[in-house]
Amino acid sequence: MSFLIIFATFWGMEFMAWFTHKYVMHGFLWNLHLDHHVPNRETFFEKNDAFFLIYAIPSWLCIMLGSMFAAWTIMYIGFGILSYGIAYFLVHEVFIHQRLKWFRNSDNTYLRAIRRAHKIHHKHMGKEEGECFGMLIVPFKYLKQELKKTSA
Repeated sequence: MSFLIIFATFWGMEFMAWFTHKYVMHGFLWNLHLDHHVPNRETFFEKNDAFFLIYAIPSWLCIMLGSMFAAWTIMYIGFGILSYGIAYFLVHEVFIHQRLKWFRNSDNTYLRAIRRAHKIHHKHMGKEEGECFGMLIVPFKYLKQELKKTSA
């Protein structure tokens, strides 16, 4: 049961991240997200990194309070949020934006489709007219384009 709660929370976070990205980051907190679309190469950190706290604090609270009060479902939800945070860090920060030079390229069609979709998102430098707000669920057209490149 614990695995199912963590798994469901992980994938629920994909939709939460999509919603937050589209309506909060490209909405009323655009001033924090702007430097992610117009990066300053002179500094490693971005104001956008503050969004880490939006997810880290609830995750930590769920894990801590769930374990303190034997509310195991709440604790597993916290671990699901944490798991998504780790995936976000590795996929978005390391693989896509290469903020840490751990993974340069991939022959994996799905990972290349994720990168392509994110590049489409970043072609819009402004707050409006964005697309591809998710991270792990990729529009099929980008997956299809990468599959076509692989078979060519």
